[in-house]
Amino acid sequence: MEKCFYVYILASKRNGTLYIGVTSDLIKRVWEHKSDVNKGFSSKHAIHSLVYFEKHNDALSAITREKQLKKWNRSWKLELIEKTNSEWRDLYDEISL
Repeated sequence: MEKCFYVYILASKRNGTLYIGVTSDLIKRVWEHKSDVNKGFSSKHAIHSLVYFEKHNDALSAITREKQLKKWNRSWKLELIEKTNSEWRDLYDEISL
């Protein structure tokens, strides 16, 4: 079974503070953010809603994409989220079923 990697964006609220990350276990990683397991930026700013993610077949492409998104200006990031999740739903409930 081939391992997948995910680039994801969490938000504190609609148009709020954003966090971009990469992981090989999206459900576990988002749960960690929601539970404030790791004290840091996302826990400090209450960034708990998964609003965007994309799947990659290898770690290198996922990390490259994560770095690309982190360099984008804020309006581009908001537009990316709005394209696939215009209501800013927390996608965690959909992926963790």
